[in-house]
Formats: sequence, C-alpha cells, structure tokens
Amino acid sequence: MTTPDAQHAQHAQPTQPTQPTRRPRPGSDILRTALRRNIGAMAGGTVLMGLYQAGETAFPIALGLIVEHTMRDRNLGALGLSIAALAVIITTVSLSWRFGMRILQKANTTEAHRWRVKVAGRGLQPVARDMDLKSGEVLTIATEDADQTADIIEVVPLLISSLVAVLVAAVALGLADVRLGLLVIVGTVAILSVLSVLSKRIGSSTREQQARVARAGAKVADLITGLRPLHGFGGNHAAFRSYRKVSTEAKHQAITVAKVNGVYAGTALALNAVLAAAVTLTAGSLAWSGRINIGELVMAVGLAQFIMEPLKLFSEMPKYVMMARASAERMALVLAAPPVTAPGPGHPAAGGDLDVDCVRYGTLRRLKFTVAAGEFVAIAAYQPRAAADLASVLAVNVPPGAYEGVVRVGGEELADLSIEEVRRYMLVNPYDGEIFAGTLRTNIDPSGTSRMVPEAVEASMLTDVVALHREGLDYGVRDRGANLSGGQRQRLSLARALAADTDVLVLHDPTTAVDAVTEQLIARNVAKLRRGRTTVVITSSPALLDAADRVLVLDDGVITAEDTHRRLLATDEGYCAAVAR
Repeated sequence: MTTPDAQHAQHAQPTQPTQPTRRPRPGSDILRTALRRNIGAMAGGTVLMGLYQAGETAFPIALGLIVEHTMRDRNLGALGLSIAALAVIITTVSLSWRFGMRILQKANTTEAHRWRVKVAGRGLQPVARDMDLKSGEVLTIATEDADQTADIIEVVPLLISSLVAVLVAAVALGLADVRLGLLVIVGTVAILSVLSVLSKRIGSSTREQQARVARAGAKVADLITGLRPLHGFGGNHAAFRSYRKVSTEAKHQAITVAKVNGVYAGTALALNAVLAAAVTLTAGSLAWSGRINIGELVMAVGLAQFIMEPLKLFSEMPKYVMMARASAERMALVLAAPPVTAPGPGHPAAGGDLDVDCVRYGTLRRLKFTVAAGEFVAIAAYQPRAAADLASVLAVNVPPGAYEGVVRVGGEELADLSIEEVRRYMLVNPYDGEIFAGTLRTNIDPSGTSRMVPEAVEASMLTDVVALHREGLDYGVRDRGANLSGGQRQRLSLARALAADTDVLVLHDPTTAVDAVTEQLIARNVAKLRRGRTTVVITSSPALLDAADRVLVLDDGVITAEDTHRRLLATDEGYCAAVAR
C-alpha cells in the first residue's frame, strides 16, 4: 500500500482536508455484493446441487420400496423397473454434482479474482498514513482473504441443497412414521444450535489468525526491502529475531484455530452420529412392534446412514460463513482506506508548466518556484530531507490538504485532479525506484505501449547492459533486480521514467549509483531527449546541474538562489562547496 515516504508531521501545518469522508464499507456489504452479482450462477448451482441431494436421498427410499414390492409381489418386471429407476437416480446424482460444482467453482474463482484485482487496485493508490497498511498485509488480503470471501458463493448453494436433503429425508421418514420425521427435524435444529455457538469462536479466532499472518507477511516484505542495508550495519540478526517473534505468534494462533476447528468437526461428527443412531434405533423399535414394514425399515436405516453427509455439510456451513465474513471485514479495511486526495474534474493543459506556490510542509518553508513549459530545471537541495519532502509533495504521496500552499501542473491545482490524471501528466521518479521480476523490456515499458524504449535505453546509458546479454532487452531480471548492480538498477529505473514520455518529468537523484563518466553522458542525453518537455531534476550532481537551463538552490526550505550552474559556481561560495566534487 503506497504511503508517504516520511511525513514529519511535527513540522507540517496541515490545513483542513477537502476530500469527503469515505464511509467504511463493512464486510457484510462485501458479502452482499458478491452474492448479488453471482445470483444467476448460484441459482443454477443451487438447483443442480439440490437435485443431487434429492437424488442421494431418493436412493435409500427407492431401495426400501424395491425391497417391499419384491417381498410382497415377487414380480420380475417390477424388479427390472425398479433397477432402471435406480440407474436413473444414480445418473442424475452423478451429472447434477458434476455440473453443479462446475458452475459454483467457476463463479467462486471469478469472484475471488474480482476482489483480488480490486484490492490490488486500492493498494496501488496512495492512502492516508493513519491506515497503517503494509504491503505484506495487502498481499495477504488480496490472496487468502479474497479467496475465503468468494467461498460464500459455494457455501450458500451447498447450505440450501443440504437443507433440501434433510427436509426430503424428514418427509420420507414422517410418511413412514411421524415420530421418525420429528426426530430428524428436532435433532437437526439441536445440532445447529450447538454448532452455531462454536462457529462464533471460529470466526473470532480466524480474524485474529489472519491479522497475525498479515503482520508476519508485512514483516517479511520489510525485511526483503531492507535486507542489504541491514547486512551493512549488522542489524540482520535483530531483524530476523523480530520476524521470528511475529511468525511464532502467527503459528500459535494457527494452532489455536486448528484446535477450535477440530473441536467443531468432532462435535459435529459426534452429534450427527448420535442422530443417525437415534433414527436407526427408533426405526428398529417401530419395526419390532409392527408399526412400520420391512421396506420402511430398510428405507429408515438407509436414510439414517445417508443423512450424516448432508448433516455434516449443513453443520459446517456456519463455520465457513464466519470465515468468509472475517475475511470480508479485512478486505473492507483496504477498500475503505481514504485516498490522499479525492478525484477532481480538472485536466491539465498539454505541455504546461509546474508551479509550486508558497508550499509549507515538513522542512519546506513557503517554497515558491515556477518551471515554464519545456524548461529543464535542476534543484540543488542542500538538505536531503528537503529534497525528499519536495518529491513526496509532487508525487502526491502527501494529500494537498496536508500542507499549506498550492501545487499547479498545467495550470490546474493538484487538489482538483485525480491521481490517475496527475500520473498521466506528471511522473515523479524516486531515487530508489522498484525493479520487478521479468525482463529489461517489461521493466522499461510495463504496459507495452511506449514508442520511446530505444531512445530511453540510449539516454539512460543502459545500452551496455543490453549488449552484455544475447537476449538483449529480453534478458531476465530477478525480483528487485537481484541480478543487477546498483548502478544498473538505477539506470533501468531512469529508462522506465524516460520511456513514459510524460509532459512533466521529475527525477530525484537519478545518478547517485553511477560513475562520473557515465553520469556526464546521462546528463547530456536526458537534456537532449527531454528537449521541449518540462523536466525537473532534484540533484546535487554537477553534471546534471550543468545540463539544466537553470538551477534553483533549495536551502533551509526556501529557494535562496537562481542562475545557471556555472554562474553559481563563480559567484556563490556556498553553492560551490555544496556541489563541487
């Protein structure tokens, strides 16, 4: 989940946010949405699964009738007809189960995919800092929780079909003797009453387990991101101990959930067996006393054995409902996370300018400057914190309502633009841009639509990396660029920013990991490639500063000087000391 890099709230003087308050979306709303848009598939699946359960129930009933008629009439024709009827029942059971589960599982898988995409989409949007949602947590929610929430698509039809089976069995037994039918109904209600209490415990335990697993996932994501610096200062062992603690908590909670599930399953099985035994013994007693015939006894014993399956399925449904609701509540945390800015109706003018007007945020103190359309401007920030704060504001990692002043792009205020519109018009490339598993080409042009890939590769001096491998741009890149050097990763990130070819491009320290000769070439290439396009580089690199049309000196949160790089070197001793290498 994207959050501001660092907000230094103690230095900021936020104004009142302008975006409307997003009403939290409870898990029940998510479940209702999932059920509503799959109503057709669920209806078809319910009919077929109900037919399957009815066929299963009809089998012992038909068997009892066959026994009764065979013993009474001893007619081979009737016996053959009965066997044909059994074949029809078996065929119906087989086909209805096959196609019913196919419909339900397809709807389940499709619905889980929809929620995964929705959660991932929210994860790509900057959200308010106080939500405190880590990328590892969002990953868990977008996978396990999305799958468990979508299980409600199967749970409801199976619940209804199991109820059909129990009711058919109760009616059939009631026709033989009212006491048998009442025993099934009363026993089923008693079993569900006991299990509903246990299912609530499962729901609360599952919510806690999912939260702890998500925290462990977030810790893993943080460790992977910071593994190299952790090794650098020897903090890896302490970090691993921290993860081991979080992981152990998740393990203990998983064991607790497994115990609760085991108690639930054992209780359900025991109660179902008691009911089946009670039906069998009652039927035997009634047959002994002559109240039911042999065929009805066979039917009753068969139904008593069969009824355990739908009862088991029926009794497990509350557990799955509670698990689906717990997962839906966790998804609601992500989907209800307020964005840093509300979508606006504005559209920046093509090829426009960038205007920072009296911005006060973190270390920035009423910062004011303008970059004209098509201009290449470098900003020499004497304090790295100020550079990071400026990059966060321009990247809309900080909501416009959280700082004083106004930022305009193409004549439109950031507060009046949607995040998508800002990203389409202005790209802020961070100094630590992520590298993804894939190829050089997919990292440079993720959408596959850029026509600037060759030019971007050449301008970023990535040509040596491409030439080094016979696959060229199709050379495989590992997750986070593990098989690339620091300089190669930085140049790959720069190539991606240049290939995007946005109207306004902001680069934050794009050459800190490359050598001086390569840096000089990159500076010239970027200036040449971006000629006529608005470009801002936040840097202390003499090569990039020299390539810019003009340099703005950012010191103590304000612009203190403005001129070309060479004139500033000749006239400003502080500037010379800060950027000379």
